[in-house]
Amino acid sequence: MKQSKRTPISLLVLSIVGLWLFLAAPSGTTEIKISTDTDIFALPNFNLDIMFVNGLAFAVQALALVASIFFVMVRNHKTPRYVVVAFAVALVFEILVGLFAGKTMTFTSLLQGSLALAVPLIFGSLAGVLSERVGVVNIAIEGQLLAGAFVSAFVASLSDNLFAGLIGAIIAGALVSWVLAVFSIKYVVDQIIVGVVLNVLVIGLTSFLFSTLMVSDLALFNQPPRFEKILIPLLGQIPVLGPVLFHQTLIVYLMYLAVAVVYVSLFKTRWGLRVRAVGEYPKAADTVGIKVFRTRYVSVILGGALAGLGGSFFTLGQVGAFGKEMTNGAGYIALAALIFGRWNPIYAAFAALLFGFAENLQYGLAIIGSSVPSEFLLMLPYALTVVAVAGLVGKVTGPAASGKAYIKS
Repeated sequence: MKQSKRTPISLLVLSIVGLWLFLAAPSGTTEIKISTDTDIFALPNFNLDIMFVNGLAFAVQALALVASIFFVMVRNHKTPRYVVVAFAVALVFEILVGLFAGKTMTFTSLLQGSLALAVPLIFGSLAGVLSERVGVVNIAIEGQLLAGAFVSAFVASLSDNLFAGLIGAIIAGALVSWVLAVFSIKYVVDQIIVGVVLNVLVIGLTSFLFSTLMVSDLALFNQPPRFEKILIPLLGQIPVLGPVLFHQTLIVYLMYLAVAVVYVSLFKTRWGLRVRAVGEYPKAADTVGIKVFRTRYVSVILGGALAGLGGSFFTLGQVGAFGKEMTNGAGYIALAALIFGRWNPIYAAFAALLFGFAENLQYGLAIIGSSVPSEFLLMLPYALTVVAVAGLVGKVTGPAASGKAYIKS
């Protein structure tokens, strides 16, 4: 089968961007600070010559482009993933060094912020994986995240108990996904329409309750406690990785566990085999005795519960209060991460981290007073989403029965 030229063309276009960055690179240096005060040992700061680094990065991009053309045009083989990763790392590094020209880039802080912004996206993408792997398109991730954020803030404020807030968020997300499941599975309503309606419903309901209930007494209804960061001894003191991965709140550690559990459950267990069978060929699965409807209900509701847990991060792990539409489209970015990750929990998590990195870069550049126009910074995460999904991923095929109602004959 002839391989698509989409990836080489995309890399060619991005290589032109890399060449422009190299030619337009300012003279001077960029300082990169890696270590933090809690590290076991301190790593030195690096002063990088911008012209040299950009030239080296462009050389890597050129080699990756040539390799992609060779694999696709000569060997009729798709571009290996490591070639795309090498190209992406080189281009991102070239952009970072140029943007922080003459300033100090705190690398560890950049990664910490990226992970924090990616946590709800990862939970949302896991919800999408569980739903779509069983054949139900989950457009309602945005509503599930927002419901989890609202209920967690409300319950934790009233009870002054963080774990009560977490349980409330899980129930809220599961309830939204239960409505999605009922209308999509039992009443055979178009799944995309149901998802969009649920998003609008949750946005309207939470905004109404915020304006009429929460605002009336913020101290009582919208002042929840927040999870403190937990430092894991020794692991948390490893330079770079320690502060980023092992000095986090409980919700982040639950996210690590959720990614692992969802992956193992889907690809290493009988239950996961049934889920994937229902998502691919529900009629054949029904024929061999798999309960299609029950499997779909369980998987969709579990996904909603995870999304609700992700929503609690906004209020109990990050902001400390609920605000109108505070998810700000995170559910739709999670959908893009799901597609970028090819319906695989681990790949979807890495895709979510990429989008979180783009958004955090926007904030970081604004703080240091970068000369980059603010409009460009605002569009950066969404532009990256379009480039990643349309340009690098290209045509991907999800589960065969995704979005298709099953009517038992």
